[in-house]
Amino acid sequence: MDRRAPAPQGGEALLFLTDEQLRQGIEAMFFAYRGFTADPDRILADLAYGRAHHRAIHFINRAPGTTVNNLLNLLGVTKQSLNRVLRTLIGDGLVESRVGRLDKRERHLHLTETGRALEQQLSDAQRARMRAAYREAGPEAVAGFRKVLEAMMDSEMQGAYTRLRDSSA
Repeated sequence: MDRRAPAPQGGEALLFLTDEQLRQGIEAMFFAYRGFTADPDRILADLAYGRAHHRAIHFINRAPGTTVNNLLNLLGVTKQSLNRVLRTLIGDGLVESRVGRLDKRERHLHLTETGRALEQQLSDAQRARMRAAYREAGPEAVAGFRKVLEAMMDSEMQGAYTRLRDSSA
C-alpha cells in the first residue's frame, strides 16, 4: 500500500514518501543507533554499567552542577530509576552530589576526575564513529541529518536540546 506523508506547510517543496521509504529510514535509525552505542556498550559492560549510566554521565558532563530534577527532565526517566543510577555512580566515585547553596534541598551533580575520564573515553568512541560518518556523508548531508533529528524531537525536548546546545556556544 502506498500511503503518503502529509504535504509540508508553507512554501516548502512537496516531498512525498512511501511507506517503504519510511520503513527503510526507521530501520536505518535502529541499525545506526546500534552502531552508535556499540563501542560505549562494550566499555560500560566491563564496569557493569548500562546506557542509563552513560546518559547520566554525558549530561552531567555537559552541564556541571545540574540538579537531579533537571537531569530527570532531560533523561525522561523515573526518579526511582535515576536514583538507582546515581547511587551507583556516586558510590563508585564517578559523580559527586553537592548540596545547593541557595536551596539546601537541591542536589547539584558533578563528575569527579574519574567520572570525567570515563565520559571522555565513551565520548571519544562515539565522536570517532560520528566523525567518520560525517566525513563520508559530506556537509550537506550532515546539515540535513541534523535537521531531520531536530524535526523528530517533540517541542519540550527541542527546547532542552536548544538550551544545551546554546550553553556551549
